[in-house]
Amino acid sequence: MELLNFEGQSVLDSRDVAKMIGKEHKNLMRDIRTYTKDIEESSKLSARIFFIPSTYQSKQGKILPSYLLTKQGCEFVANKMTGKKGNQFTAQYVTLFNSMKETIENGPQAILKQLHKEWGIPTTLGGALQLAANQQVEIEKMKPKVDYYDKQMRNPGLMTATEIAKDYGWSAATLNKELHKRGVIFKQGKHWVPYSRYAGKGYTQYEPFDYQHSNGQPGVHNNLKWTQRGKKFIYDLLAEDGIKPVVEQMGLLEA
Repeated sequence: MELLNFEGQSVLDSRDVAKMIGKEHKNLMRDIRTYTKDIEESSKLSARIFFIPSTYQSKQGKILPSYLLTKQGCEFVANKMTGKKGNQFTAQYVTLFNSMKETIENGPQAILKQLHKEWGIPTTLGGALQLAANQQVEIEKMKPKVDYYDKQMRNPGLMTATEIAKDYGWSAATLNKELHKRGVIFKQGKHWVPYSRYAGKGYTQYEPFDYQHSNGQPGVHNNLKWTQRGKKFIYDLLAEDGIKPVVEQMGLLEA
C-alpha cells in the first residue's frame, strides 16, 4: 500500500483502504457514496475534500469506479469504525500521511546537505555570501589573464615579432631566438622563415615591404608576420616551459 499523488495532494486508493479495514471494496464504495450524499445535502463543504471519484481497470480490462481518499477522508472513515480494526487503520493512515509530510518538508534540506557534502555548496545564506565573496577574489586574480585573451588573442590583423615579444617583456630578437631554439623558425639570409612543418598551418603570413636600394632603385622584400592563430601557437609553446606574458606573471605573483 502506498500514497498516491493527485493534483499535488496525497491520497489513498479506496481498494487499499478496503484491505486495511478488512472490508470488501464494493461495500466500502457503498458507504462512501452514502457519506458523499449526506455531505453534499447537509453541508457547505464539498465531498471532494474527503472523497475524490476515480476509476481503475480490472484484470478483465473493465473500467470500474473507485475513490481516492484524502487524509480527511481517511479520518472520516476511521471515525465510523470502532474496536481493533479502527485503531489499526487510524495508526496506518496517520503514519503514511505524516511520513509523506516529513519527506516533503525535509526533502529540500536533505538535497542541500548532499550537495554540500559532494560539491561544497553552502546550505546557509552566510555561507552563500562568503562563497560569492571568494569567487569575486578569484575573478580579480584571473582578470589579467582574461584581459590578455580578450584584448590580445582576439585582436584582428597580423602582428610583428616585436609586438608579440612586448607581451613577454622581450625584444623581437629574443623572441625569434626562443622560437629558433624550439625548431619553429630559421634564418634565411636576413629574414626569419618558418620550418616546413609549420609553414602550412596558418601561423604566419608574408607582408610586402617597399624600400629603395642604395643606388636609388626600388625594391621589395617580404616581412614575416604572425596571425592570431600563430600568436596562440607561440603562447601555448612557451607556456609548456612555464613562460607566460608579463600580465599573467603579475597575476600569479598577486595570487
